[in-house]
Amino acid sequence: MTPPEFKFEWNELADQPHNVAPRSERTRHHFRHWRTYLSLVGSNLVCGLPALPAYHRNMKRMFRSSVPMDRGMFGVSVSLPGPAREDETVALLKGAGIVRTLVRAVSWERDKLPELERFARRLRAEGLVVAVAVLQRRQDVFEPSAWRGFLEEVFTRLSDGPTAFEIGHAWNRTKWGVWDYTEYLGLARPAFELGPKYGAVLVGPAVIDFEFHLYPPTLRRLPFDKVSSLLYVDRVGAPENAQAGWTTAKKIALLKAVVDRAAGRPRDCWITEVNWPLQGTGKYSPASGKPNVTEEEQADFLVRYHLLALAGGLIERVYWWQLVAPGYGLIDSRETPWRVRPSFHALRTLVETAAGAEFTGGTIEDGVHLFRFRKDGRRFVACWTAGLPVERNLGEPVAEVISRDGERSAAASPRLMIEGSPKYVFFAS
Repeated sequence: MTPPEFKFEWNELADQPHNVAPRSERTRHHFRHWRTYLSLVGSNLVCGLPALPAYHRNMKRMFRSSVPMDRGMFGVSVSLPGPAREDETVALLKGAGIVRTLVRAVSWERDKLPELERFARRLRAEGLVVAVAVLQRRQDVFEPSAWRGFLEEVFTRLSDGPTAFEIGHAWNRTKWGVWDYTEYLGLARPAFELGPKYGAVLVGPAVIDFEFHLYPPTLRRLPFDKVSSLLYVDRVGAPENAQAGWTTAKKIALLKAVVDRAAGRPRDCWITEVNWPLQGTGKYSPASGKPNVTEEEQADFLVRYHLLALAGGLIERVYWWQLVAPGYGLIDSRETPWRVRPSFHALRTLVETAAGAEFTGGTIEDGVHLFRFRKDGRRFVACWTAGLPVERNLGEPVAEVISRDGERSAAASPRLMIEGSPKYVFFAS
């Protein structure tokens, strides 16, 4: 194959590629490969439509069944910080209370793999479980031997027992170098030849956003050990908001139904990337306009998204992207020392409170969410509203209220003001 003429360009401020390919070239590609779209239709007729009954079953099951909440359900991704910031980065990861992190191995920085290997060893020595996302560019599609060599070096350097490797990244966006699903199949297949030698847990197909029609044609051909989605919902604002009628909870129920149908059996699903970009961060934001929110809103949405995703019992784990980033991270690195944002405190409080608890059921009425838990012999409810603040009578005496960011206050009255900022209400008995 002939390599592309346009040069790959990386946006260091927003941690994503520039879309340098001319629109005319992309359009010609789609016309030349029209048959792939017919095969997409066929795959979805076989797997997509028959998944709808399973979707309805999932919706009936969500938030009604008991779900053990494990600390391993919460993860935070991190970029290679460099030696000068490594101690601080490790301390922040551990300070967030998580035990899982995800690092990126990128094909255009193969020379940095030795440094990434050393950093991964440090993280593991600190008690963190490290997963690896393997990122591609368009040149990799046209140079399969070089891509295969890169994959083998990634497996060689970063494997540590059954390490999870997510193969490919957001490939349904042309700026990431893949222009149709058949090109992604070509990139992913070598991983299934090489991975078993290293005991790799292969994760994919790493589809970004609400484009679930891409799961049937990929999962029917690629037997991933774990199925991943980069399930962003930031373009509709709050996680309870609907996109063409589909809320986060409904999307997750559909995702699990489509995945299980396409794979031919129940599969574990991971959300390997999600965040909300921040207002006022300019070129550091990976999106423009409506998706950008305040730091307080980001912290609220982080907690609400995790609870909606994990308490439903259909998602095994969620990784927040990422720890340090001016435009969207839990930490703002533009200031010295680094500034901890409200979302960091919100995640730490969520993990400290929910890890080790058992979700016992929840109700959602008029935007008010009441999610019940049991932990160490105590009962509590995580509560918030997706609308205006509302006072509710919880029906029994309250012993303690923990705010989104971990502030504790004693309370005796069962009447409580529920707001968009989640809180954890512990009952007296």
